[in-house]
Amino acid sequence: MSRETEFSWGDLALVANLITLGRIVLSPVLFVLILVAGDDHGTSWAVVAVGWVLGASDYYDGRIARSSGSVSRWGAFLDPLADKVMILGAAWCFVAVGRLFWVPVLVISVRELLVSAARTRWARDGLSLPARQSAKLKTLVQGAALTVAALPPLEPHAWAPSVAIWVAVAVTLYSGWRYWADGRAGAEAASAHGGGER
Repeated sequence: MSRETEFSWGDLALVANLITLGRIVLSPVLFVLILVAGDDHGTSWAVVAVGWVLGASDYYDGRIARSSGSVSRWGAFLDPLADKVMILGAAWCFVAVGRLFWVPVLVISVRELLVSAARTRWARDGLSLPARQSAKLKTLVQGAALTVAALPPLEPHAWAPSVAIWVAVAVTLYSGWRYWADGRAGAEAASAHGGGER
């Protein structure tokens, strides 16, 4: 079996997967920096810098995996997990310091949980869905919204992170709808194919 279809503990040592694991391990540093800057509603250049470093790791782990031919099942599992840990953790920290309203962050969180549950169910049925451009755009827009929330020059302007996070909500819901539609279509096609075989 190929690396893309089975889990192998040895694949965790691949450079791309180590970068992804590093993003998960270092995400709490970002959370602490946001909370420590609570008097400034979580805004600080340290938050921006660490967030950009973690965001850059999301780009480079995928690029390294593809260029080295080391795309693995672990990478496919860990990469979206790392994104969710970083994005949702930072967003809820901004809620805690009063920089973001909890409603849009809750909407994003519920969408992520529902899509993850759907992916798990479809994976058990042998259905693997490739990431759409809308999913990549979703992560980019979410990260941009958090950057807006973290920028010190925008600290006096509460409308800026509010607008940014609602834009992220719109893109997140659209991405979730596309993923759900793809999953339903794939499941129906697989069911029809199986029925034809019987």
